Amino acid sequence: MQKILLDENIPKRLKFRLLDAGVNVLTVRDMDWLSIKNGKLLKLAVENGFDVFITTDKNIPYQHNISQIDLAIIILNVSNLKYEFVQPLLPKIVALIPTTEKGQIYILQI
Repeated sequence: MQKILLDENIPKRLKFRLLDAGVNVLTVRDMDWLSIKNGKLLKLAVENGFDVFITTDKNIPYQHNISQIDLAIIILNVSNLKYEFVQPLLPKIVALIPTTEKGQIYILQI
């Protein structure tokens, strides 16, 4: 089972919906990694055995060479960070997670 990390900008309720769907998920807050910049955060995620990082940060592909990072990244392209805007993507997230490949970026939107 893949180990998933949710960025601090992801609504906390999404974690519980993913857990309900059988996904092994922790948040940046759970890991006590709040306010850590993306480069170091991605490195910590890899070092701690995470397989997938979920964020709403659309700049990651422009800031990092993802193909060199042993992590799949899912970017949620939403207009608002409130749970109501992220929740409709839940079925897509759950379906995508088992098929992700490390070093790849996946962008989900409604």
